[in-house]
Amino acid sequence: MAENEKKVKIIHTTLDEVPFGTEKDIPEPGSKLGRYELPDGITSNMLYKDVLRIAWPSLIELILTQLTSMADQIMVGRLPGTLGVQALSAVGLSTQPKFLLMTLVQSLNIGGTAMVARYRGIGDQKKANQVLKQSVFVNIILAVFFAICGVIFAEPMIRLIAGKNISDTTFAYGVTYFKIQMYGFVPIAMTFTFTAALRGCGDTKMPMIYNTIANVVNVVFNYLLIYGKFGFPEMDVAGASLATVIGQTVAFFIAAGVILSKTRFVYFDFKERFHFDRDIFNDVVKIGLPSMMEQLFMRAGIIIYTRTITGLGDIAYATHQVCMNIQSMSFMIGMAFQNANTTLSGQSLGKRRIDMAWLYNKYTKRLGLISAVLLATAIYTFSGTLVGLYNENTEVIRLGSEILSMVAIMQPFQNQQFITNGALRGAGDTKFSAMVIFVTVLGVRSGMAILFVNFLHLGLKGAWYALVLDQGIRTALILWHYQTGKWRFIKLSDQKR
Repeated sequence: MAENEKKVKIIHTTLDEVPFGTEKDIPEPGSKLGRYELPDGITSNMLYKDVLRIAWPSLIELILTQLTSMADQIMVGRLPGTLGVQALSAVGLSTQPKFLLMTLVQSLNIGGTAMVARYRGIGDQKKANQVLKQSVFVNIILAVFFAICGVIFAEPMIRLIAGKNISDTTFAYGVTYFKIQMYGFVPIAMTFTFTAALRGCGDTKMPMIYNTIANVVNVVFNYLLIYGKFGFPEMDVAGASLATVIGQTVAFFIAAGVILSKTRFVYFDFKERFHFDRDIFNDVVKIGLPSMMEQLFMRAGIIIYTRTITGLGDIAYATHQVCMNIQSMSFMIGMAFQNANTTLSGQSLGKRRIDMAWLYNKYTKRLGLISAVLLATAIYTFSGTLVGLYNENTEVIRLGSEILSMVAIMQPFQNQQFITNGALRGAGDTKFSAMVIFVTVLGVRSGMAILFVNFLHLGLKGAWYALVLDQGIRTALILWHYQTGKWRFIKLSDQKR
């Protein structure tokens, strides 16, 4: 056993240096969330280092992934004439149904990450591996089902997003792009599952490595297949989609190799007989199902929101797609810190150290706020240049620059929302977030967008005013819920015995 432990790579944090908490450390239900002081021998710098150690590989991975998405759109947007605008819109149309299916699978992985983190905090490797197996079992069934549905119902799904004012050419490109994505859906779903487990035990470097390799492969094949270079067929939009699938498949094989190697705290062993564990399954679903509902509400709201914008025509929607892509890049810092907070919060609560969970959230938010202010300044300063990378149309650049000013304003509070929600996810507290999304995305964003665009005739800027309202209200509600302290009392099934 000792020999096997030497081969296993453990991501150590300051949490390993503090003792386990006891039942006496758990406050009474209904008690207010107070402030916690640093434990004896623990310094602020130690906690900052923990956060950065987990966050920076995740940040690099997310940025490179988003840069690859930007490369997809920049390359198709640079196709000659109106084809570039139509291609940009087509990629945007296919993004929403693809994200819907992806996030339904990814939502259950949130439960997997939280549970692996808890068992890493406890030091129970066997339980962590059981979580991985249950997650793989459930997600592979979902992924196959969603992939088949995506291929069969590609046209009605794209039509649902497109509405009536998108050209037939744009619609046809969107269907083609989406179908190809669905053929590669299973590998990316399984990669998400492996990555979620690795993040739960604090290993963010390996996902960074295999996703970086996949992104390089994606960009290379973008060049080869979009423009038909070095003897490859010139496939335009279809080439961009196929390149993405090739890159995602490469990531899957590398991730699978890592998970099967038994060199990490969490791994998959085919020799161990699989048995369905009702308690673990129930915990994964209990944490993941609200996240799945959250994503359903999110995507339903975004579909309504997107249809409102597509009614403004190809130019407005292409501009919107460019700005959304840049905004997605701005998400990456918040999401990286969110991933770190989810891991550290889950591990802290697994060790019954509510004080450490609270402290990690505090220091993660500080780092996130600094980065958000810097990013907001950069987006505001270089707005025109950023939009111009995607398309040279003067109207797209003018309108896009004005929209990016709003993106800059959103950065600080959007960042704090992501990070705090990460702490809640690590605790397994996902129900409230689903309700918030229902109110803000389906209610505020969609409702206000319809009002501002269709009745007040504020155009694309009106739709983005609605998005700013959504983010502001959502941030306030998430921060308030964290302060209620209800996340402190969520237990896994085997902790209730």
